[in-house]
Order: sequence, then C-alpha cells, then structure tokens
Amino acid sequence: MLNTLAAFLGAAFLIAMVPGPSTVVIVQRAAKQGRRAGLATVLGNETGVLAWGLAAALGLSALLIASRVAYDGLRIVGAAVLVWFGLRALWQSRRRTTTETAETGETAAADASDADAGGSGNAAPTGVGRCYRQGVVTSFANPKAGVFAVSFLPQFVPHGVPVPLALIALSALWALVDLVWYTPIVWLAGGAGRVLRRPRVRRTLERVSGIVLLGFGLRLATDSA
Repeated sequence: MLNTLAAFLGAAFLIAMVPGPSTVVIVQRAAKQGRRAGLATVLGNETGVLAWGLAAALGLSALLIASRVAYDGLRIVGAAVLVWFGLRALWQSRRRTTTETAETGETAAADASDADAGGSGNAAPTGVGRCYRQGVVTSFANPKAGVFAVSFLPQFVPHGVPVPLALIALSALWALVDLVWYTPIVWLAGGAGRVLRRPRVRRTLERVSGIVLLGFGLRLATDSA
C-alpha cells in the first residue's frame, strides 16, 4: 500500500506541474490582486478537483467516457468559459490603456497596503470570493479532468478497500498535492506584484494570459479526442 501511495503522490505532482488553464488563472490573480486572491483561486480550483473526484466515486465521470454527447456538451461549455475568460482579460488590458494615470495611483496605494499586510494582497472580500468562484469554474470547464479522474484514480485503489471511499481519499490527496504545488507559485507571483501591477506590465500580463486562455479554449473546442 505504501508503494502504491508513493507512486500516486509522484504521479499527482507530475500532473500538477503541467501548466494548464488553472495555472494561468491562478498566476494572473496572484499577480494582479495579491497572494490572498491567488490562494482563493487555488482553493476554488481544488474544490473543483474534489468535485471531479466525488463524481468519479459516484460513477458520474464515467458518463463522459460512455456518452459522446455528454462529453462534447461539457467540452463546448468549458471551451466557451475559457474563451470568455481570455476575451475579458484582453478587454481589460485594452481598457487600462485609457486609464493608465488612474491605475498608477491605485497601484501605488495597493503596493503600500500589500507591504503593510506582508504581501498578502489587497483584494476585498468580494474580490476574493470572485477569485474562488473563478477557480471553481476553471476546474469545471475542463471535461478532461473528469475523464482523468475516472481513468487515473482507480489505478491506485488498494486491494480490499471500498472503491468509492478510496477514490474520495485519493481525490483529497490529489487536491492537497495541487495545493502544495500552487502555494509557492502564488507566493512568488504575489511577491512580484509590485512589478507586475505596474500599469504597463499589468496590461502585458493581461494580454498574455488572455491569449493563452483563448488558446486553451479554442484547443478544447476543436479537440475531438
């Protein structure tokens, strides 16, 4: 059992290290709004991971494999969500071009507040709530996560252990591994916020993240696998 657990943790870390839409959204939020917002986005993403694991335990994720219609429907919805996130980031970067002076003052105030708070971010509670929800939606927007949960997790279920309970436990470990991986990334991105939240750099960050999210969305929309 220990060997199986070690193999699962190693595989989970390797999977967490592969950049995806969640990575882009998490880094973007941490860089723009600080570490607290970034961690809220991570927690939202891990909530989605746990939900996919629960769906796998209940057999719901198997529908994505068995039913082409179900998979394609969720795939199109997920692609639309990622494209929307990308377009919104691009629109925000364009809008900031006309408000650079105001943004400079706001960024200076945010930096001062971030420094007083130890770099934890300056997002208001409602902003943190939006970051959490965006993390959840981004996780749900990827139907491959459901296919992965139902095809990957069962391989590590120990013999003699009830499968549903084992899948839920493995999902919790999967989310914990993600949290361990993303926390230092959020810390670094949030710490670099003083530079990344400068108006010109912030616009560039939004453009790059918008283009990347658009790419993920379009790739998911055209993926027939």
